[in-house]
Amino acid sequence: MKLKILITVLFSLWAIALQAQHNFLTKKQINEDIEFLTSTLNDKSSYTYLNGYNFNTDFENYLKTIGDTTKLEDFGLFITKTLAKIGDRHSSLTTIRGYSLNESLFLPYMYAPHNGKVVVLNLNQNKEFKILNPKFPYLKKIDGMEIKDFLQKTRPEDIEAPEETYFTMAVRDIRDIQKNYTILNKPLPKQVKLTLSDVAFKKDTTILVSPVDRSNRLRPWDEKFESKYVLVDDEEYNKPEIIKQLFKIKDSIAYIKIPAMSSKGEAPLLFDELNSFMKSIRNDSKALIIDVRSNSGGTRDLIYEFANYLVHPDSVYVVNATKQRATVPLLEEYIERLHGRFLFSYSELTKREQASVDTFLKTFKPMYELDDKKFSEYYFGLFNGQKLSEQSFYYNKPVYILANEKTFSAASVFVSVFKGIPNIQIVGVTTDGSSGNSEWFDLPNSELFGKISTMVSFQKNGKIFDGYGTEPDIKIERDMNQILWKSDTQLKKLKSLIRTED
Repeated sequence: MKLKILITVLFSLWAIALQAQHNFLTKKQINEDIEFLTSTLNDKSSYTYLNGYNFNTDFENYLKTIGDTTKLEDFGLFITKTLAKIGDRHSSLTTIRGYSLNESLFLPYMYAPHNGKVVVLNLNQNKEFKILNPKFPYLKKIDGMEIKDFLQKTRPEDIEAPEETYFTMAVRDIRDIQKNYTILNKPLPKQVKLTLSDVAFKKDTTILVSPVDRSNRLRPWDEKFESKYVLVDDEEYNKPEIIKQLFKIKDSIAYIKIPAMSSKGEAPLLFDELNSFMKSIRNDSKALIIDVRSNSGGTRDLIYEFANYLVHPDSVYVVNATKQRATVPLLEEYIERLHGRFLFSYSELTKREQASVDTFLKTFKPMYELDDKKFSEYYFGLFNGQKLSEQSFYYNKPVYILANEKTFSAASVFVSVFKGIPNIQIVGVTTDGSSGNSEWFDLPNSELFGKISTMVSFQKNGKIFDGYGTEPDIKIERDMNQILWKSDTQLKKLKSLIRTED
C-alpha cells in the first residue's frame, strides 16, 4: 500500500513538473517560434504591412525584454496583441489558441453597450434584466480608471475592429475582471471600486464589489434575439422546428431571420423553406426584412439564393473584388476556394459580365494597391440577373437588410454586396466586416495556433471589409428597452418606418 502511495505521489509530482515545464518557454524556443511566424506571415498573410504596421519591430523589442524563460500565457498574449494590429479580423476573432489566462474570478452583474456608454445590469427575482442603480445607470470608472481607457486596453484581439464592434465586445468582457487585470498587468484587489454615473454623466456614486467565482458569475449580456440561437449548431438549421421560427409575415411585412450563413449542402431544408416563403409573399407583402444581426458568418450560399429574387433580370452588378495572396499563377486549390465563394477571374466571365467589370473598374478605387508579384489578378463577385432569374422571380418590393456590429464574415459580405442594389436598403449599425479565406498555422515550440487570412477582399466603394465593415443607409441603434429584453426596438422602428412609407 505504501509503495502504491509513493508511486502515486511521484507520478503526481512528475505531472506537475511536466505541466510547469510546458507552461514556460526558453528564449531559444520563443525565438524559433517568432522566426516561424515571421516566415508564415511574410509568405502567406494577405494583410501584412497593408495598414502600415510592422510586426518585425514588436518581435525584436519583445525578444530584448524577456529573460531566459517566459510563461506560455505571456507569450500567447503578446502574439494575440501583435497579430491583431495587422488588421486581419478573421485572425482576431478566432484569437490565438493553445494558451489561457487565469479566469477564475469575475465581476458581478452584466454590462451592456448603450449609445457609447456602459449600462450595469442585474437580475430581479424573476431572472429578468434590471438596471442595477436606476439613478446611476452607467459605469464611469473601474478602480479610478476611466471606462473608455479601460475598454481600450482590455480587448487587444479586436483593436482593429470597427468602432462599434470593438466597444460592444469590450463591454461584454468587463465581467471577466481577472483576465482584464492580467492584460492590464495589474494585481486584482479583493474589492473593486465601481464608479457609477447618472444619465448626464455628471453626478456619481461608488460601490465596492468583491469578485465572484465561476459558479456565481452572470452570463455576458447578449441580445434577446441572439440568445435564442447561440447554442444552435449549423446542421440544426436543417430541422423543421428551427426553420419554422425564421419566417414570418404580419401586416403585409415579410420577415426572415438568418442567424447563420448555412451552406446549401448542410441545410437543404432551410433553402427549400426560403424559396417557398419567397413564393408565398410574392403578392401578399409590401416589403421584406432580412435580419442578419449577430450572424457570425459561414458560407456565401445564402447570398446567391437571395440574389435569385433581389436582383433585376436585366442587370449585372459587380459586388465584390478580391485578390488572393499566393504564387502566381494560382494553384487549382486556391481557384476552387475562390469559386466556392462565387468569385471568378475576368477570363471566366461571359462577355456581358466582362463589360460590366470594365465599367466597374473605370471608377473603382481600391484603398490598397497590391503587389502583382504576391497577389493574383482580381477575382470578381457578380450578380447576373439574367442567370439568377432562370430559377426564380424578381421581388420588386422594398427590401431592408437589418444588421448590427456583430454581423461578421460571410454575413457582413451579405450586407455589403446588396448595399446600393435598387429597392434594397441597409438598416441598423455598421457591421464587423471580414472576408479572409483563412488558413491555420501552428507554432512548433509553444504549440500556439491560429488563423491568418490569405486574400484581400474589397467592397464596391474600394474599402476592404476588415476594420471598416459596411455602414447602414438608415441608422437605428438599440435603446434601453432592447437592452433590457423588453422589446426588439430596432425591428419595431424599422417596421414603423415601412408603414409610414406606404
